[in-house]
Amino acid sequence: MRRRALAVCLALLAATLTGCTRGGDTTTLRVLASPELADVEPLLDELKDDTGVELDLDFKATADLSGPLGSYDLAWPASDRSYLLRLRERGRPTAPPESTAIMRSPVVVGLTRATAERVRAAARGSRVTWADIADAAADGTVRFGMADPRRSDTGRAALVGVATAAAGTGGVLRERDVSCDRLRGFRSGQTLTAASSRALIDAYVRSPDKANALIAHEAELLSLNAAGTPRGPLEIVHPADGMVLSDFPLMLLDAKEHKAYRKVVDWLRRDDVQKKLVERTWRRPVGADVPRPPQLRSAIGNALSYPDQLSVIRRLMDDYGDPARRTGDHVVFLLDFSTSMRGGRMADLRAAFAGLSGADPTAAGKFARFYRGERLTVARFAGRVLEERTVTVRGDGDLRRLNSFVADGRFGDATAVWSALDRGYDRAEASAEDDPGRRVSIVLMTDGESNSGLSYGQFARRHSERGAAARSVPTFPVHLGEADAKALRRAAEATGGRVVDAGSSSLSQAFKEIRGCR
Repeated sequence: MRRRALAVCLALLAATLTGCTRGGDTTTLRVLASPELADVEPLLDELKDDTGVELDLDFKATADLSGPLGSYDLAWPASDRSYLLRLRERGRPTAPPESTAIMRSPVVVGLTRATAERVRAAARGSRVTWADIADAAADGTVRFGMADPRRSDTGRAALVGVATAAAGTGGVLRERDVSCDRLRGFRSGQTLTAASSRALIDAYVRSPDKANALIAHEAELLSLNAAGTPRGPLEIVHPADGMVLSDFPLMLLDAKEHKAYRKVVDWLRRDDVQKKLVERTWRRPVGADVPRPPQLRSAIGNALSYPDQLSVIRRLMDDYGDPARRTGDHVVFLLDFSTSMRGGRMADLRAAFAGLSGADPTAAGKFARFYRGERLTVARFAGRVLEERTVTVRGDGDLRRLNSFVADGRFGDATAVWSALDRGYDRAEASAEDDPGRRVSIVLMTDGESNSGLSYGQFARRHSERGAAARSVPTFPVHLGEADAKALRRAAEATGGRVVDAGSSSLSQAFKEIRGCR
């Protein structure tokens, strides 16, 4: 009898101990996780011991969870924004999956000390903005690494931040705000990329000379600094015009696992666990009372809104393209040098070119400027094409020569608008044949009606006979003075461009709008 009672007691004790330490049988949840979250993995044994739930993390770079999700119980991305937009576009009848923010980190810029000093010296009031980063990228000062926005949520969040700042609206980025080349100067500074920001940082550590800046989550840059880098710690800059904030949500994909999901979420959001996450990952806690190191005590700053339409994201991705492609655009400027341009109009034209060459200190000017790797052709015309110059921008010397060419030109008595545009398409066609990967556009500036050379009908017939590559090149006429607005609009519509009226503002503003190509 005593033996039977003892056996029963031992069995009850074993069951009690098992319930306290393991919570019964272990539940294993398969999780699609951002590669950035590899730093959380060492804490998962504690999670399993405390809750009886084991997370099997599959680290894959994905910006919008676009792959098959049927084999996963949970998803743990840097952000669920693009995924939710994709669900909404599909008109999914069911509610979106339950999602809980676990920790936060803004997408910021890390600069080597020397680079940070140069960028800060050029910034207004030493408060660095995305416009300052874009300006420094365009002139070659900043050579940055950033994860591929097409594959990484971190790279996508960075690009949304830059594009929002470039739009200058102060609000949520809309499709009409995405500029066809307002980000070209920024993009020209990208010298390093990878499928994920974790892989990007690994590439930077292996080859630090390829970049002097990294655009990534604040947490990743702080972790990199703590580990030590070959070129010393990066100075972390929170752009004053705003950043996109990631909240690393844990998402429930399989509703049958809701009970286990809640155990995991509750555990991860406990103050003691949040403190460990801060210490291990450098991400900011979701709880206000959780202690933080000095590097995380300052306010995040201006948190930018994420676009609420997937079409905006798609257009932004299409415009930015492959970050590994380094070819700059080719812009052909056809500038009216008839005698009616003398005086104030010519002064305005020369000021516009100086602004595009880096003299414009405004945010719009910094985003719209000429950039390294861009090919620029300038043809001055009157009754015929007077002279032509082409440069590929490698430094300030190239831009000075181009500005001198605009400043020192002679004038003519007639205006051959359509002959000049035909000449522009000769250059565009040759460029497309020489380098099919380079995008070409034409800017036609005139202040008078065409009274010499080809008629519009003759130009249109010649244009229709060109190859497909040349016909796809858009023309952006800039209307000034007595120019034939109707004819210019017809040329723009026929080639896929649009007219900008410089008479209502200035040539400088008109060229900024053309560079934006909204």
